[in-house]
Amino acid sequence: MSDTPEKDLQRLRWQCRRGLLELDCIFEEYLDQRYLSAPEEERASFRQLINEQDPDLQAWLLHGESCPEIFREIVAVLRKD
Repeated sequence: MSDTPEKDLQRLRWQCRRGLLELDCIFEEYLDQRYLSAPEEERASFRQLINEQDPDLQAWLLHGESCPEIFREIVAVLRKD
């Protein structure tokens, strides 16, 4: 039996707690405003992205550094490019 989208959202919210306020804010805003209405492909990319290391996430999301191709679309969404 699969989890409901709301249960999935609760689990993701916990995973998004990084201890770095800037990343926490970016992830929380995405979860609150877009995650449930986003296409499944985008949601899957987000779930994969949050498993990356904090220094990489910080570089890609906060400093605008280039990220791997697999994350380009979701990083653009999160950065609001």
